[in-house]
Amino acid sequence: METRELISSDLVAQCRNNSRKAQLALYKKYAHGMYCVAMRFVKNSADAEDITQEAFIRAFRKIDQFQGNVTFGAWLKRIVVNRSIDFLKARKQHFVELEEHRLTLSEEPDWTVDRDVQVEEVKSAIEALPDKYRYVVQLYLVEGYDHAEISEILGFKQTTSRSRLMRGKTYLRELLKNKSYVAGS
Repeated sequence: METRELISSDLVAQCRNNSRKAQLALYKKYAHGMYCVAMRFVKNSADAEDITQEAFIRAFRKIDQFQGNVTFGAWLKRIVVNRSIDFLKARKQHFVELEEHRLTLSEEPDWTVDRDVQVEEVKSAIEALPDKYRYVVQLYLVEGYDHAEISEILGFKQTTSRSRLMRGKTYLRELLKNKSYVAGS
């Protein structure tokens, strides 16, 4: 086990005994990274800070549920992702959706885009995806989760995750091709 993981597991053990000092140490270690994860979802600094705080509170309250199958950071990241998605669902952000019949499934794993497409354009296009595709695309491409993890986080089957990823990728390519991030603009 790596030294950092040993330190984290020791801090987690101390947190189980309600050590505020250990909680603060874990907070300092992971807060910035978790804030960045939340920002990738909610795009608002104040909301990302709130989500990060709520995630830490939830993690410390449920620290006994942490079984050590993954690193503490990975476990905490999942809490942040879930809180971010819950936040967005609660706000009921509305995105204009393309009609389903216009989308075609693509089995190819290639995610390349034209060389003239900038990173910011890809980020904007991902933001323009309907939620059901955006969450899967973001979790897969940006956060690095696999379909098993995505299906667990979002509460649906792995086949649904694969299908939404393929449709989201097709939709994303269409948006980038047309460089129109809102349907009809």
